[in-house]
Amino acid sequence: MAIENKGLKIPSIDDLFTSQEEREEAALKKIYEIPLAEIDPFPDHPFIVRDDEDMISLAESIKENGVLTPATVRKKEDGRYELLSGHRRMRACELAGLNTLRCEIVEMNRDEATIFMVESNLQRSDILPSEKAWAYRMKMEAIKKLPGRPTKGNMSPMETHLRSSAIIAKESNDSRAQVDRYIRLTELLPELLEMVDDKKIGMRPAVELSYIPKLVQCDIWEALEQEQCTPTHEQARRMRRMSEEGKLTKEAIEAIMSEKKPNQKEKIVLRGDRFKDLFPKNLPLTKREDYVAAAMEYYGKYLERMRNAPER
Repeated sequence: MAIENKGLKIPSIDDLFTSQEEREEAALKKIYEIPLAEIDPFPDHPFIVRDDEDMISLAESIKENGVLTPATVRKKEDGRYELLSGHRRMRACELAGLNTLRCEIVEMNRDEATIFMVESNLQRSDILPSEKAWAYRMKMEAIKKLPGRPTKGNMSPMETHLRSSAIIAKESNDSRAQVDRYIRLTELLPELLEMVDDKKIGMRPAVELSYIPKLVQCDIWEALEQEQCTPTHEQARRMRRMSEEGKLTKEAIEAIMSEKKPNQKEKIVLRGDRFKDLFPKNLPLTKREDYVAAAMEYYGKYLERMRNAPER
């Protein structure tokens, strides 16, 4: 650092013995090649790393061109590194047969790292509701612990939650109400949350179901599987209300879910080994519907011929 003396700026040792280019380079982020074996994934990382076609393409690109955008890690107390952003890049490096990952090392505490991890991964375009739900919850809990944040001593839990969800909403494309809905999804049974990911249950019905105790949610999931149906918003609200009144029995759930919905299309479900054994063993699952339709069409023509055949 330069020393000030009577209005004159005296050059520092660094100014005297390093060039401007070297000083600029020193100010840039330092990128390191860190062995994959020394990097740990972020604890409870809410974003799924899939070995899909995009991953295969990324691995091939990295194998040919290397990692163009460095991952971000932080040094742990045990000397290892914790991955904050770049879980897909790390997996692609493994598939590409590389032993190291280009990384930037940052200094952050646990809560700062959680917020950074969530914000980095939310930039992706293909995020499942469950991923966003757990990411928002992790970020909300981290925000509440940051220095200078209002504590429960001077704010109610509800005020603290609303304040945190408002911050998340401001930094995302979701409204505060939508942020709260996503966070509510983390109270769902995993099987029900998976149905939300698969678009079998809508957001609003799912939020209503999240207020029902997990043990009763098990009964709801079994009813949905048995009836091969999904609840409407009104049905979910009714089940929540009955649950709060202590009246949501298995029989009540089955009665609600067996109701015929407006514009409901009738579904035919083939269950059991009886039908499974009738399909050719080498027939893909995706072709079974066509196989059944062709068989029914053939059998229908057979019955028609039998009805029109002259009596002997």
